[in-house]
Amino acid sequence: MFKKALFSLTAVAVVVSAYLIFFIAPIPIDPMEAGGDPINFKIFYFHVPIAVTAYLAFAVVFVSGTMYLRTKHEKWDTRAVSAAEVGVIFALLTLITGSLWARSAWGEYWVTWDVRLNTSLVLFLIYLSYLMVRKSIDEPEKRARLSAVFGIVGFIGVPLSFLSIRLWNRATVHPVVVGSGGGGISGETVIGTILVNVIAFILLLTSLIILLMENEKLAEEIDFIKRIKNL
Repeated sequence: MFKKALFSLTAVAVVVSAYLIFFIAPIPIDPMEAGGDPINFKIFYFHVPIAVTAYLAFAVVFVSGTMYLRTKHEKWDTRAVSAAEVGVIFALLTLITGSLWARSAWGEYWVTWDVRLNTSLVLFLIYLSYLMVRKSIDEPEKRARLSAVFGIVGFIGVPLSFLSIRLWNRATVHPVVVGSGGGGISGETVIGTILVNVIAFILLLTSLIILLMENEKLAEEIDFIKRIKNL
């Protein structure tokens, strides 16, 4: 019952957010200041919530890894890997939407010296490596333990990525979207659309983690049966 309600709410939220972006929300920049087609700046409404959702997914990996090391309960390892898989997808989408936005804003897809772009790429590679490490270890308990440590240590990339434009503000062309510092978002419609999208993507994140946890449990059961037969 809970899952059906969650999935239904997620679908409604995604549809509503898409409608707001394409039909209600304004272009979040003065058209006279746009380097490319101003309509391309609507990517902003996807880019920011996707990035936030990726950070949240990796936070789930961090918390789940910590709980696994404390309790040794398999459910935490399952939750960690499920969140990591979703997080990697959202981190990749962050890079893609960011590059498309950069093309309109700065005239090129990738500004090589921009610290936010580079820390976002590093964050994506960290958790992609996390998934690769898991694939390379067959023994379940060892895999879960090493993955938990990897996920905890790798989480340092999240605050570094988020705070990068504040820590190294001379090495970025990214605006400070949240808070003061110039280039922040403003306007009730813009902020409202961003919030709706953040909620929609958080619901999507939760739904996908639940689905992947169920798939992971089935995969573990199949793997266990195979190991028993090979004994």
